[in-house]
Amino acid sequence: MRKLTTFTTAALLSALIAVGATAQVGEDLPDELEEIGIFDRSGSSLPLQLRFARAEGDTVALRDLFDGERPVILNLVYYNCPMLCNLLLDGQVAGLREMDWSAGDQFRIVTVSIDPGDDPAQALDKKRHILGDYGREGAEAGWDFLTGREEDILELADSAGFHFAFDPERREFNHAAGIFVVTPDGIVSRTLYGIEFDPQTLRLSLVEASEGGIGDAMDRVLLFCFAYDAEKGSYAWAAKNIMKAGGAVTIVSLLGLIFFLTRSRSRRGRP
Repeated sequence: MRKLTTFTTAALLSALIAVGATAQVGEDLPDELEEIGIFDRSGSSLPLQLRFARAEGDTVALRDLFDGERPVILNLVYYNCPMLCNLLLDGQVAGLREMDWSAGDQFRIVTVSIDPGDDPAQALDKKRHILGDYGREGAEAGWDFLTGREEDILELADSAGFHFAFDPERREFNHAAGIFVVTPDGIVSRTLYGIEFDPQTLRLSLVEASEGGIGDAMDRVLLFCFAYDAEKGSYAWAAKNIMKAGGAVTIVSLLGLIFFLTRSRSRRGRP
């Protein structure tokens, strides 16, 4: 019965992901779930002064993990989560493995537990497991797993738009799934909902968050031609940008450039 209950709750909360994308939770949901979801806080500043314990045991301020140059992917999970958090982390790793970029090089990842009862030992165990799946050399220096005090966790989660609640009967947290792409100086740039993350969407979100600080000519052309569609959870053709650029001739030129750059990237084995 416990496994069935956990599965049902996780499935229901997964459905809230799409609801969170519109920053409103449906009126027909149970009362205890109405305030749970992921809400768009693009442009919101994260409280970088907050301090958390790293998996290695030392304590750092969030600002120590933002170097002003590389964008950051923020995850809010908890390390004893029976299902949804594991699905999210596994889905993120699957998307990241298909990119030629690596955590610690072009970007960083910060994973924070929403459970104040989690400790650095649990964070370290989770870090070893996830980085083992990721399989990128040197990634341990670019992916931090943190634990912290309840008040700091709540302040961080609220600033990112991540609303969750603890269920005392099941001793589990009710939450939705998604990740936050943050600028190098701690501003929420993009919220990606769900448990699967397309590598092209991840890449363009990181380029966008860095304001062109990372990426190549192909990425900049794609960002001009495409805009993020929250309903689809991916980048879609931005007709307005093309029209502003000069109409049909520009479209043909851009399509030719995209074709050329895509073939060049494919020959180099890049996503």
